[in-house]
Amino acid sequence: MANELKNLMDSNFMGYASYVIKERAIPEIEDGLKPVQRRILHSLHEVDDNKFHKVANIVGHTMKYHPHGDASISDALVNIAQKNFFIEQQGNFGNVITGDPASAARYIECKISALAKETMFNDEITDYVDSYDGRNKEPVVFPAKIPVLLMCGVEGIAVGLSTKILPHNFIELLESQIKIIKGEDFEIYPDFPHAGSIDVSDYQNGKGRIKIRAKIEVTDNKTLLIKEIPFGTTTESIIASIENAINKGKLKISSINDFTTEKVEIELKIGHGVNAESILPRLFLYTDCEIITSSNVTVIKKGLPVETDVKEILHYNTTRLIHVLERELNTNLLKLKAKLHEKIITRIFIKNKIYSLLEEVDDFKQVEKMILLAFDDYKEELVSIVTNDYVDKLLSIPIKRISKFDLKKTIEEIEDINKEIERINNNLKNINKYTIKYIENLINKYKDIYVRKTEIGKFESIDITKVAVLDLKVGYDKKTNYLGSEIKAEDFIQCSSFDKVLILFKNGDYKVINIPEKLFLEGKILNFFRQGELRVIHVIYSENDTGIHYMKKFVVNKFIIDKVYRFIPENSKLVYFSMDENPIIQIDYSYQKRAKISTEYIHLGRLLTKSVTAMGNQVSTKPISKISNAKKDVLKMFEAQPEEVMRLKPPSEEIPTLFET
Repeated sequence: MANELKNLMDSNFMGYASYVIKERAIPEIEDGLKPVQRRILHSLHEVDDNKFHKVANIVGHTMKYHPHGDASISDALVNIAQKNFFIEQQGNFGNVITGDPASAARYIECKISALAKETMFNDEITDYVDSYDGRNKEPVVFPAKIPVLLMCGVEGIAVGLSTKILPHNFIELLESQIKIIKGEDFEIYPDFPHAGSIDVSDYQNGKGRIKIRAKIEVTDNKTLLIKEIPFGTTTESIIASIENAINKGKLKISSINDFTTEKVEIELKIGHGVNAESILPRLFLYTDCEIITSSNVTVIKKGLPVETDVKEILHYNTTRLIHVLERELNTNLLKLKAKLHEKIITRIFIKNKIYSLLEEVDDFKQVEKMILLAFDDYKEELVSIVTNDYVDKLLSIPIKRISKFDLKKTIEEIEDINKEIERINNNLKNINKYTIKYIENLINKYKDIYVRKTEIGKFESIDITKVAVLDLKVGYDKKTNYLGSEIKAEDFIQCSSFDKVLILFKNGDYKVINIPEKLFLEGKILNFFRQGELRVIHVIYSENDTGIHYMKKFVVNKFIIDKVYRFIPENSKLVYFSMDENPIIQIDYSYQKRAKISTEYIHLGRLLTKSVTAMGNQVSTKPISKISNAKKDVLKMFEAQPEEVMRLKPPSEEIPTLFET
């Protein structure tokens, strides 16, 4: 049984994965829609009579095309409607700002929007396939003339991959398409229905991430007012995050009042001992008033999932727009030519009284031949050949119409058709210019409706070392060699939940770690501190092979979490270590005949700060016997000297050392 199940999984898993990717989760680049969204819009288009329809009825109609149940259709329809592009709403469709759900499908109504009618549908150039049960036809993709995918945004999780494309401003997308056609550079950035403000420094055309902040007003010294919230949050989730921060002691806020109606209005009353300005950075740091969201642009292109970026999508949509408009023009051209041909043969048939041939013969087939033969004399006037189908139409013209035939009016209609054909041919020759004009018409029509809501700016970075609450006590137990927030020990440092800890080991290793609850350290440590402090470290080490001593001053500012690094070279021994601001050491040299200097002071604080990987400066060419901390009064000797002076001789050769390392 187990083997049979394994074989079944092996043979069917790829088919299942492919189906979920292409038919459920990932949108098509051509019209920007998932299958369920396309089927909903197709159903609305089919039943459109310019009146509102019960959503429950549209759900039922869509089930002819979508085999996955009414709940998924209803949810998808509400989601499309909330984006305010393609579906007009009547009733409660929920609220993306407050998180309130929509009413049941039987209570709300909808219809296809004017924008959708104008830009999404054209039955004459749409390819159709059989629906899942073979009873109906559904579109493969819509001939969309707008960048739907970037306008609406999308999220989807499939087997082994996912997509997340953020919504962008409709008008800005159209303006960028004009730039693409003109060969100009452009930039596009997200725009959210929640408004708020964004920092797009790391957006990377949709492959990076963006910071999103709420808009918060300081109304007085004790009151903050949240007016707009980040995309992906609701007023309920914002309040919950603030309450959570208050309970953890991160914020001093005495009361939260939600006055949100059509617009967000959350009032925060500040507690005793703090003011509104000082609380503001902590709101961004500890609550959902600032969030970071990443974008992952994956779409279906030519039947396969591909990773791309927003600029490539807009380039593709623009090329496709030109192709769709070209197809529409050619379709209209064919219809006009057929209409022109019919007008001309009707005019010839009646004006030249070809219909009189009916009186000469009784045989219908003979009549057809005679009429076709009669049109040979007018070949130069015809658009194309006269077929039997056209003869049948001519023979079905009523006598009343022939008797009242208006030749002048027909000639005028033919002239109008020729002018229209000429106009279409001119547009086909100048298709780029025609496309730009089409886009400009859309901009003029919708620019007052789809204005940018989200403000783009550069956020001032929050200094966590100043703003974050140092509410974690990270201790180190020398006996057990454990370190963490749950370790109770005399050696401890105060940290925030955002901090990382830098640990320096006696063997010359160091690493940066996230704050653990309890972590056993392999090897004795020299010191540990908050990495964000960027403490200056002074060391002296000797090479094992040569015995030469080197000194250096450095800070650790680049690292990968949990990776072990060296602050002294391999095959060397640490001789001296200090994290004092201005350490001064005493060097005692080994006895040598005729040596003029046996002791020297070095001011390590006056070394240049170098990279942690730097070799450092050689301490001396003489053999060293001892390195010790100098007495405090030596500092006065250096203070009397210029800053570039690093070495001094002692006034007396008999200066005792404090300790030997």
